Amino acid sequence: MKRLLFAAAASMLAGSFAFAQSANQAVVRLDLALDALVSQDAKVELVKGGFGFTEGPVWVQKGKEGYLLFTDIPGAVVWKLTADGKASVYLDNVGYTGPDRWRWGPVSNNSKDRNDPNFEEFVMMGADGLTVDRQGRLILATFAGRSLMRIETNGKRTVLADSYEGKRFGGPNDVVVKRDGAIYFTDTYGALRLRDKDPKKELDFNAVYRWKDGKLTLVVKDMPLTNGLAFSPDEKYLYVNGSRDSYVNRYDVQADGTLANGKLFIDMRGQTEPGITDGLRVDTKGNLYETGPGGVWIISPEGKHLGTIRAPEISTNVGFGDADKKTLYIAARSSIYRIRVNTPGI
Repeated sequence: MKRLLFAAAASMLAGSFAFAQSANQAVVRLDLALDALVSQDAKVELVKGGFGFTEGPVWVQKGKEGYLLFTDIPGAVVWKLTADGKASVYLDNVGYTGPDRWRWGPVSNNSKDRNDPNFEEFVMMGADGLTVDRQGRLILATFAGRSLMRIETNGKRTVLADSYEGKRFGGPNDVVVKRDGAIYFTDTYGALRLRDKDPKKELDFNAVYRWKDGKLTLVVKDMPLTNGLAFSPDEKYLYVNGSRDSYVNRYDVQADGTLANGKLFIDMRGQTEPGITDGLRVDTKGNLYETGPGGVWIISPEGKHLGTIRAPEISTNVGFGDADKKTLYIAARSSIYRIRVNTPGI
């Protein structure tokens, strides 16, 4: 009996040690199926740091050359980042562009302890999510700018929508484009200092909207805090996450572009590690790469948590890049990180 108890205890200790080891690795594996998606020796690499609050990474491929675009929300800037780590300003003055800019957008910080000498606070006055449409034009969810914006090929900025039924958006957060050219985006309280209690609030709900050919349609308003969104590879489903509450819903995409049959896809509530459901992307096999507690969760099309990619900072959004779309770029507060994966993103 003593031998059996010793063996059981040794097995438990070994299991605990193995978990502790995996928790310190770049990728925590919870299912063997993850090996087909991310190699066991894959590493998270810092590409560039020193920003305020990074968001919205999207890869732009121009022939054999490509670059990553992402937003720095408190800087109200879209940055261009090449694979060798060189950063330059791509667009400035994005987000809220009116007077008293410091009054617009919620106050955030660099996630350090308030007693840390490096602690910083800033106003989130800039843009958030980015995507590229079928013509290669950049689409911005301007967040504090309270609009959906398109950058034309000649550089002109076109506001596609800034209100619903005569009431201003609270602050568009993330954006995706369907193959038919329809633009889907989430609206939050991004422009509002006091969020849902702000007197400047005009709409009393968060929502998902669809914009196509100049027509704006409200498609979902059954989630209290909408944030990131992404289509499945066949575009039969749209995934939408709930900011702060840490969960993901899945909706059926109807023939007319509307959404139906919203269901809980994965629930991350109750987790103790820092991080929330914020940005997400989908690979060509239908797996989700979703920011969440502890890092970027990799979730199967059936809703199973396969593992987590751990970045040194709280992850805010992700995007597939490089010519083969097999590099996952991670926007994580003050920095951009990357890790190579085996399955390309959409």
